[in-house]
Amino acid sequence: MTAFDARELVGELEVTLDVDVLVGAYPDRDGPPGTPGSVLEALAAHRIRAGAVASLRAALFDMRSGNDEVLALSGGPLAPGDGTDGGPDGGTPAGVVPVGTVDLRDPIGAVREIDRLAPLGVRAIRLFPDEQGVEAGFPSVRHVARRAAALGLVVLTGGDVRRFWQPFAGLDAKVVFLDTHFYHLGDFLVVAADEPGFHTSTRLLNSPDALETVPADRLLYGSRTPHYEPVVPLLRLATGGLKPDEIAAVAGGNARRLFA
Repeated sequence: MTAFDARELVGELEVTLDVDVLVGAYPDRDGPPGTPGSVLEALAAHRIRAGAVASLRAALFDMRSGNDEVLALSGGPLAPGDGTDGGPDGGTPAGVVPVGTVDLRDPIGAVREIDRLAPLGVRAIRLFPDEQGVEAGFPSVRHVARRAAALGLVVLTGGDVRRFWQPFAGLDAKVVFLDTHFYHLGDFLVVAADEPGFHTSTRLLNSPDALETVPADRLLYGSRTPHYEPVVPLLRLATGGLKPDEIAAVAGGNARRLFA
């Protein structure tokens, strides 16, 4: 029996910007260590040329030091010998687009951190409501949403889209819902119809017609490398019914437009 090889189905698909990439590890669950070198190598191995990278350290322990780690990754050539000077095939490692992470348990400190990061060129912030035990109705979420929208920043947020759309409504906010499940796709489409800045990651849209149901300009490729298998959303994108120009938009064009 021949082992299944996803590379044949993925073909020459190339992702120019993955909006859901993490460095670091979860201390309370099994999983990869998430070292920067290993993460960038994993992206490169799947023909993902750049990642919007956020820090689990910033989400779980300390915003400033975790965000500074990500900023350092994007600040110049990575030092050889640290596992980041080439992918498994000897190619160039993926590039890093820094994403600032804030702690919704500390709304005052979160907005202070946003104000520190924005002048440094950070164009997106990431929210981890599930990991931080924060619900959509908490005042902290709306407080952070307002500041991000006022600065024109993209918000990458986890959480159930059926609840977490609410704090961003009416703000002319640019939001990417990273955890939209295909079971909840109808709810996303309903709220997105009234919010032109609402977008969704492809990561959990794995039903036969999920990607084709969403307007292509609202879809962004996300893999959650290294804590999810990137080949799954790659296969769905490569083998679905989208046209070549739509695939290119989903695989990075839309993200680059939002982050511009």
